[in-house]
This record gives sequence, structure tokens and C-alpha cells, in this order.
Amino acid sequence: MKTQLLPILITLTFLPLSAVAKDTHAVIAAPVADQVMREQRTTLADNTLGQGFGPQSPRDIDSLPGRNARVFSPAPLASEMNLCNIHFHKNAEHKGGEFTLYAGNGDGHGNQSGYRYSGQLSDAERLPVSASVCPSEHGSLESGDTIEVHYVYSTAQVKPGPTLAACLNEAIGNPQLRVETQVLVLVNANEALNFGELTDYDASQGLYQAVNIPADTGLPVQYAGSTTGPGYNESGSPFQVTWNVRPQVAKVNIQSVATWCTGNDFDEDHGHGVRNLVVNPDLLSQIVR
Repeated sequence: MKTQLLPILITLTFLPLSAVAKDTHAVIAAPVADQVMREQRTTLADNTLGQGFGPQSPRDIDSLPGRNARVFSPAPLASEMNLCNIHFHKNAEHKGGEFTLYAGNGDGHGNQSGYRYSGQLSDAERLPVSASVCPSEHGSLESGDTIEVHYVYSTAQVKPGPTLAACLNEAIGNPQLRVETQVLVLVNANEALNFGELTDYDASQGLYQAVNIPADTGLPVQYAGSTTGPGYNESGSPFQVTWNVRPQVAKVNIQSVATWCTGNDFDEDHGHGVRNLVVNPDLLSQIVR
């Protein structure tokens, strides 16, 4: 029974976070009112109160306080774990550092919300491209857009693959998880970083590793949190995750992102929606610097 149940749990839990959208005819909904966002946060608080949920994500990495009482050990360093998945969200899920510009409430389901790069780009970097980039039913990417890339690591004996289900196996049902996070801004510039190279990986000493995560985007902020995605806007995530979020934004060539979306080992073809920023201190861990 347990071996049959695990794939079902994996599917139900993770598929909504990275399901592939097939309809490329975008329908951009009007932003919902602030009241909708307040109601979602109230519902999240009500649904988690007294239930024992651990600290949640995403959060403002510049705000250190948190009073969630659940404690778990930090995951090992990424170099001691297996890379299991890479995906990205349109707009940053986290807030802080160089990504503090609120994108708006969006449609109330994680689309067109989150945070954008708060720095300046040149007119040349913002030049539009002719073809649609990573299109989905919620729109495509454009020059000047922000994305948050999640390099997901697991202590299980796994290899990189589609969806976060690739991070679990039947031998270890509760592996430790770590997400190395880099926020990028898309620019129309050949000299910018190449997304294909940023997502390169190999097996080093028996462990799968992303080999080109930027090392010059500031000291990462590590904290205890959870899995994310808009499916958790009104409910708590039960999965414990050690986050390492880099505060500075890197520029990436938009055409290289478009190329990656046409074929990669993770079956990713669009930017996912974002979970509402978690602001309830009862659902946040204390950040220690």
C-alpha cells in the first residue's frame, strides 16, 4: 500500500506547482482588488492556526523576525546533495535585495503578481523580441521581465527530472530539501548570461550538481521555509525546505530563456505563478545572520 500511495501523493502535491500549460492563447485577467489578497491571507491564517505547520515561504528576506515554533535541521550544503529539479517563476516570489518592486495583485491565482527587479535597465536592454518567449495561457515573457529560478536539491538518491516529484523516491519518503535561488531580469543583450549555461549540470563525485549558479550576486540569505506556488495561498505547505536566496539580480539574455523553454530535461516551458508573500509572523522562521 505504501509503495502505491507514494506516487499518488507526489502527483497530488507537486503537479499543480509545475504542470505544463498547453494553451498558448493568453488571457490576462484584470488585477483583483486588495480585499481579495487580504481574504486569502486571512484564510491562510485560519487554516494553519493551531495545526502545527512549519515556517512557510516565500518571504521578505530583508525582514529577519519570525515566531513559528516548528524547528527542523538545515539541509546539508547543496554540494552534498543531488540536484533534482530546475524551474522558474514569472516575477520573484521572494521580496528583498534588488527585487522589491511589487508587480501587483495579479489574478488572485499567482499570475502577474510577485516582485520585479527594482533597478534600471537601458532602452536597448528593454527592446522587445519578435517571437513569443515561453508562452502560456497566462502570457509570455518580455524584455525587462523578472524571473526567480529555483535549483532544487534533495538528499535522496535521485537524478534531475521534471517536477518536484523528481526530488523524492521510494527509498526515502522524507528527504531533506534545499532550494538555491537566483532572481534574474530578462534583457535583449547578447553579452548577458545564457540561461542554458545557468541551468547546466553534471554528476560530480556521484552527486548531480548545477555547475553555473552565479557566485557574484551577494551573500545568500538562508532560512527555514516550505515549498511554494499559488496552490498554497490559502493553505499551509507541509514540506520543510532550507532556502538560500541571493539578494542581487543577474541579467540573462531573453533569447536564451526562449531557447531553453523549447526543450530541457525538466519539461519546463513557461514561468510558473507565485505564492502570495507570507507576512504572518506565526508562519515565518527567524532569520539568523
